[in-house]
Amino acid sequence: MSTVKGKVIVVTGASSGIGEASALLLAERGAKLVLGARGTDRLKAVADRIVASGGDAVWVRTDVKQRGDLAHLVKLACDRYGKLDVLISNAGVGPISPLDELRVEDWEDMIDINLKGVLYGIAAALPIFRKQGFGHFINTSSIASCRTWRSMPARRLRFARFPRASGRKPATNCA
Repeated sequence: MSTVKGKVIVVTGASSGIGEASALLLAERGAKLVLGARGTDRLKAVADRIVASGGDAVWVRTDVKQRGDLAHLVKLACDRYGKLDVLISNAGVGPISPLDELRVEDWEDMIDINLKGVLYGIAAALPIFRKQGFGHFINTSSIASCRTWRSMPARRLRFARFPRASGRKPATNCA
């Protein structure tokens, strides 16, 4: 990562977890950071910590469910630093509940943030990357995207017990 010195890097979900850790490490290595997240208190604290240790960071409240917020975040990078080298799409959620609770709003949130948020970031940054002739997308995920636990919706379906229909044995393994 020694090649990140002076690179302009946008990080979504930068107020905690992987995003915060990435921002702090990249700042330590000399990157210029543009941070976005919904939690402004924590986001400001991360940016302040970077600046206090001699790094270069700006932040703006960003909800990746809003295409305009990502366009604004990318524009901030270009306006402030004159370019954009990397967009790290890190914002994500992983609601955990049994599938049969039918928490449809959580599912919609997960799609809006984890999928559409990445696509909105690409839509905002790709024209810049094409114009510049360079740029990189990095999409992160936590271990939760690779492993299931008993309480996660996809796995819970396997253990759901459905009522008998037409005298048949209940389905216990639907996956």
